[in-house]
Amino acid sequence: MAYRSRRKAGVVSLFDHPCFHLLRHGQTEHNAIDRIAGATDAPLTDLGRAQAGHVALTLRDRPIGRLFASPLQRAWQTAQAIAALRPDLEIQPAPLLAERDWGIWEGAPRAMLDRDATPEGGESPEAFHDRILQGCAAISGPAAQEAPPLIVAHSGTIRSVMAALDLPFLRPTNCARITIFRDPRGCWRADPPVVVPDPFSQTSRLS
Repeated sequence: MAYRSRRKAGVVSLFDHPCFHLLRHGQTEHNAIDRIAGATDAPLTDLGRAQAGHVALTLRDRPIGRLFASPLQRAWQTAQAIAALRPDLEIQPAPLLAERDWGIWEGAPRAMLDRDATPEGGESPEAFHDRILQGCAAISGPAAQEAPPLIVAHSGTIRSVMAALDLPFLRPTNCARITIFRDPRGCWRADPPVVVPDPFSQTSRLS
């Protein structure tokens, strides 16, 4: 069942916006070698910084109401590249939208990942999804705000948000942007991911 947000007087949650953007962070070393990053606070690689810089250029003139980012370095550094070209935007931390904690699987090969399991010391799938919903509800602002917000986060975060809206998951590559919007009937839809072009597109799959 899709998430239904609870409107508070004068503010809207993320899911009350008719449109918003989800952006995955740039490449990290974990991504480059196909390892699970999760809650590990990995910075961007040189390629990741180049990806972030390219995305920042594409967003320089796009209407964006507010800029939110997971506090993990890889997402925050990606958001910083955007904010550097957008003096109208201040990065607002969204700690509840950080990637899932994979416990003892952190740093392991991605091939051993089982999203339905709860690794020792890590988050259960239910706990992670609930946290993401709380994070979406915490992203609120003036109801009169017109421009869509942009959230810089992680593959798992994006997967969870799309599941909450009954949308099929579109796996985002590093620095891919997915626009979520309501159609004229009020149903949620997702545009195909906007991906970074070569030579910035060397990327892996998770977190």
